[in-house]
Amino acid sequence: MTSSLPVLRKILAGTAAAKCETETLDFKQAKPTLKEAFQDLAEACVCFANASGGTVIVGVADNKSGEDAFVGCDLDASLLRSKIHQLTMPSLLVDVREMEFVGKRLLEIGVPEGLEVYATAKGYTYQRINTDCLPMRPLDVTRLSEERRGFDWSATASGRPLDDVDPLALRYCRRLLAGSADPSRQRYAQFGDRDLLNALHAIADDGTLSRSGELMLCQNPSSLGMYAAVYQHKRTQSGEADAVLRVGAPLVLAFDEILQAMRARQGITPVTLADGRQLQIEDYPSAAIREALVNAFIHGDWRMKGVVQVEHSPQYLRIESPGPLVSGVTTSNILTRGSRARFPALASGFRLLGLAEEVGQGVDRMYREMIKSGRDVPVITEGPEHVAVLFRGEPPNTRIAKFVASLPQEEQDDTDAMIIIRMLCGKRAVRSLEVAPVIQRSPDEAQAALHRLAAEPVGVLEPTRATMRHRYPTYRLRANVIARLGSAVAYHSRATDDIDRKIIDHVRDYGEVNNRTIQRLFDVDVYQARDIIRDLVGRELLTRTSEQKRGTAVRYGPGPEFPRAGSRRGRRSATD
Repeated sequence: MTSSLPVLRKILAGTAAAKCETETLDFKQAKPTLKEAFQDLAEACVCFANASGGTVIVGVADNKSGEDAFVGCDLDASLLRSKIHQLTMPSLLVDVREMEFVGKRLLEIGVPEGLEVYATAKGYTYQRINTDCLPMRPLDVTRLSEERRGFDWSATASGRPLDDVDPLALRYCRRLLAGSADPSRQRYAQFGDRDLLNALHAIADDGTLSRSGELMLCQNPSSLGMYAAVYQHKRTQSGEADAVLRVGAPLVLAFDEILQAMRARQGITPVTLADGRQLQIEDYPSAAIREALVNAFIHGDWRMKGVVQVEHSPQYLRIESPGPLVSGVTTSNILTRGSRARFPALASGFRLLGLAEEVGQGVDRMYREMIKSGRDVPVITEGPEHVAVLFRGEPPNTRIAKFVASLPQEEQDDTDAMIIIRMLCGKRAVRSLEVAPVIQRSPDEAQAALHRLAAEPVGVLEPTRATMRHRYPTYRLRANVIARLGSAVAYHSRATDDIDRKIIDHVRDYGEVNNRTIQRLFDVDVYQARDIIRDLVGRELLTRTSEQKRGTAVRYGPGPEFPRAGSRRGRRSATD
């Protein structure tokens, strides 16, 4: 019940129950007759069991909000659990618990992710896709059954002899291995052809090429249509394509050709850091789009004879692969669930070549690289026929890119840290319960991430004074961080008021201020302090009072618009 309470409170506060449903949470109102109620709930449990599991709360009308949404349920918990077991094939064991909320009795059904494919007593199979319970096609049932049994289609025999391997593809593999920074990979470049094919999982048990070997290394694989991938480039999002590239197998060559086509049309935004280093910010970070492309190649369902489609313009980049996400992976757990290969042999071949992540961190890298370049995270969508990754190509927010580049490397490489900082650029304060679904972790894990970012040596967040002793405090960016991020913070106008107030108070006390003082006040570098002074001088709050015109020791005193003591503006600044 504890995990459901925040959602139930949200409904009580006025949000419609249907808007609170997720891939793993469903609300149900019991049907009028027992037979209908049991069948309806068994069907809902089948949906979750054939996806990644979930929770059904019975006794909540999903089209209502407030107290009216809680209609209650009088079904017997033990009987319901028994009936779900009887009305599913194979028999499904669920956990049913009673709870009370706003005086109404509710039932919470916990459904585990299944080990097999489940159906209703009438033989109907359903699967939870986003917030819908959809019928499964025979292909969907076969795919899910194979994934849960551990059957690897890509490891089965293709019937093609080893001599069918494209020499250019094999030469490309050797070049990748020889050029690897990993000595254990370099040695594979010296293997004989057969030994290298074995290492790439390209040979089946009968001595012919496996499906994986055929796809990676042969022309015209039987499981592919005419093309493996299609690339289109447009000058504008909705304009005509000015470049179209259609490539067939082998997949290793197709992957390289599409990747080079994307890289050739990348723009660069140079950004100079305070220490003199220069960042080269690409339109779409190469590391991010490379991971998206390799995921499309190794996780796409090639049995559908579909193609990997890439649409590229300055406004957006979309990479689409055939087939849905692998069983158990959803858009709401893809960051933390880790990579589950649909075709392990194919994935192993790509990993050996250094084209794919060894431990399933590709999606993490996409998120990190986009935030580090000052952009929004990618949007991942799924349907029965495809998975798509969309990167937005808006101009980079260089303030965020500069700030992230100043953090310790371990924080730059931490996806949770990047997402939290990005969140707080748009929201004044957050709690772990808000952060948890965004970083796809539990509230306690989210709290640990927030606490680490607030503690030294990172120290970019702070708990608010009113909540600092709470179990889940409210966190905000520190004042010096807001000053460094500047206009990247959506509520920067208020942050500017805070900066004004502190500098005005300092000038009142000491009569002047300089660049060094502002550096100490806000823990910023010389260039950020310079920008703060320029803004204050531009608004005539400060004016230069020393004869010296350059350097950090130039002194500034009250300008024409400097608030008088006791003025309304001064009082507002002093109390903000």
